[in-house]
Amino acid sequence: MTAIEQTEAARPRGTRLPRRARRNQLLGAAQEVFVAQGYHAAAMDDIAERAGVSKPVLYQHFPGKLELYLALLDQHCESLLQAVRTALASTTDNKLRVEATMDAYFAYVEDEGGAFRLVFESDLTNEPAVRERVDRVSLQCAEAISDVIAGDTGLSKDESMLLAVGLGGVSQVVARYWLSSRSGIPRDTAVQLLTSLAWRGIAGFPLHGADQH
Repeated sequence: MTAIEQTEAARPRGTRLPRRARRNQLLGAAQEVFVAQGYHAAAMDDIAERAGVSKPVLYQHFPGKLELYLALLDQHCESLLQAVRTALASTTDNKLRVEATMDAYFAYVEDEGGAFRLVFESDLTNEPAVRERVDRVSLQCAEAISDVIAGDTGLSKDESMLLAVGLGGVSQVVARYWLSSRSGIPRDTAVQLLTSLAWRGIAGFPLHGADQH
């Protein structure tokens, strides 16, 4: 059950929940409010009301709005990183690996909870703790992609990282455009189009010590 689903299941006031379940419920409520209103316009009152709890209950779990936002950001940065790592490990066929990685970004952006807005479209990137988390997950995703590129092509670490940053950056930017444009292009078609574009470039680097997949 997701944090938002826990919010829906536990919204009535007065319901006693185990601490972990209550925390997840509060995170789900906070996500809904932050995604809809942005950090600056959101208030702890709004989040408590959305969760169906009193403000003292909310403050028992999170000492302030920033701490609540950072907890959400940590959760969703980790989700993105795990999705990219899972995609990279899902096959040894390199074209399919590129497609799976592209699709991981599209699926992340398409998720109805809108968590990608906290990571890629935050209105709080001037806050050092937020900027550090956003930069870190972008770097970690790029490092995961870079390791595969370096292992398969024999390119240097710096060269592989440059390509990986490009692939990750293109994936998230195009995925966000696809979602916002409401073009009617199905996700799998959009992913295949972007994969074809990326593959024409990455396939130009011969496999290191093996026949090309």
